[in-house]
Amino acid sequence: MITLRYDRGRVRVDGGQVYLGTVEPSDEHPGYMYPQIIRRLEASGTEFRDEAMKAPALPPMRTDINLRDYQSEALSKWNQSGNRGIVVLPTGAGKTFIAVKAIEALQASTLITVPTIVLVEQWREVLEESLGVTVGALGGGKQDIQPITVSTYDSASLRARHLGNRFQLLVFDEVHHLAAPTYRRIATRYLAPYRLGLTATLQGDEATQELYEELVGPTVYRLGVDSLAGKHLSDYAVKTVKLPLTAEERAEYDRQYEIYRGFLRRRNIRIRGAQDYLRLVRRSGRDPEARRAIQARGRAMDIALNGGNKTAYLKSLLKANPGEKTLIFTSHNKLVYRLSRELLIPAITHQTPQAEREETLSGFRDGTYRRIVTSRVLDEGVDVPDASMAVIISGSGSNRQFIQRLGRILRKTPGKEAVLFELVSEGTAETYLSARRRRR
Repeated sequence: MITLRYDRGRVRVDGGQVYLGTVEPSDEHPGYMYPQIIRRLEASGTEFRDEAMKAPALPPMRTDINLRDYQSEALSKWNQSGNRGIVVLPTGAGKTFIAVKAIEALQASTLITVPTIVLVEQWREVLEESLGVTVGALGGGKQDIQPITVSTYDSASLRARHLGNRFQLLVFDEVHHLAAPTYRRIATRYLAPYRLGLTATLQGDEATQELYEELVGPTVYRLGVDSLAGKHLSDYAVKTVKLPLTAEERAEYDRQYEIYRGFLRRRNIRIRGAQDYLRLVRRSGRDPEARRAIQARGRAMDIALNGGNKTAYLKSLLKANPGEKTLIFTSHNKLVYRLSRELLIPAITHQTPQAEREETLSGFRDGTYRRIVTSRVLDEGVDVPDASMAVIISGSGSNRQFIQRLGRILRKTPGKEAVLFELVSEGTAETYLSARRRRR
C-alpha cells in the first residue's frame, strides 16, 4: 500500500513511486503536485492512504452576497477550470466577493495571502461578516491560525513548510507578487488543490506567465477598467498636465542628463528598454564612468520628478477642489513628508507605524481628513470607497502602478466623475515614463 505524507513542503510517497508526465518517477514531489499525484493514483487504480493533507473541518458556511453578472461569470469560468486560475478585474470591481463565494461553494479550509498588514485586516473584516466564522491572521505579530486564515505573503512564505498541508484553497490577492522567488515558495510548498489568483493587472514575460499557469492556473477571466466604467465603476478622466522646470532646475537637469547621454554616445550604448538599462546598471558595478553616468541620470530624474512647479500646481488644484477626497502619490518619501508639512496633510509611507496608518485611513473614510499624501504603500488594495480625485506628482513607468493608482478612485459614487491628474515635467525623460505607464 502506498502512503502519502507531507514533509516540510514536499509530498513523500512511501511504498512506491509516482510518474507525473514530464516528471520522472519519484518517491518525493513538491507540494503543489499533490493533486496530480492523487489523480494519477486514482486513475491507475493504485491502492493508497492519504496522510499528507491535514485540513481541519469547518462548520457550514453561508453568505447572502449576490454577485454581479461579471463576478458570477468569472467564478463560473474558474469553476470550469477545475477551481484553479486567475481572475483579472479592476480595483473596485469586487474581487474579494468572488473569493468569498468560492470559499462558500467549496466549503474548504482557505489561506488568503495579501501584500500588506492593512489588507489582512480588511479581508478578515469582509470574511467574518460574510461567512459568519472566526478568521485567523498571520503577520504583523499575529499568529492566529484558523480554518480560514488571512496572511501576508511574507508570513505565508516563512511558515510554508509547517502550514502547507492545512489548507485546501489558496487565494492569492495581487497574485503578481508570486513572481518573486521568496513568495513562490507559497505556491510550491502548499498542497492546496484549489487556487484562485486575483489582480487588477497581470503582466510579465512568457516565462512568468507560464509560472503563473503552472502554480495557480490559467487566466480564466479578464475585464479592463473601460468595460466597467460608468455602470459598476465610476466614470473617470485622466488629465496629464505638463509643467516646465524652473530656470535653475532646467539648467541643472540638462547638465546632469548630458553626462549620462554623453557616456552612452562615447560607448555606443543604446537603451531600448528595461533590460538594456539593467545591463548598464550591472556594468556600473565595475566601470567607474558608467557609475558616474548612472548617478548623473538619477540626479536629473530626481529634479524632473520633484519639480517645484508641480508643488505650486498641486496647491492650486487642491484650493480649486476643496470638497474632493484626494490621494496624492509621489515616488520619494522625502517629498511626501515635505508636502505633508507644507500643506498640513497626513502622510503614509512604509515607515508609518501601523496604528497611525489605520487611524489616518479611518479618518479619511469618515471625512476627518480629505487628503492623504503617500509614496507607494497605498498603491495596492487600500479600501477608500469615496476618494474621487488622485494626483500623481511622480511615478514609475509601470503600467501596473498606474492602473492601481487609478483604481483607488474608481469605486462608484452616483453623479460623480473620478479624475486622475498626472503632473509631468515638460521636456524631460519623465514624459517617456508617462507615455509608457499609460499603455493600457
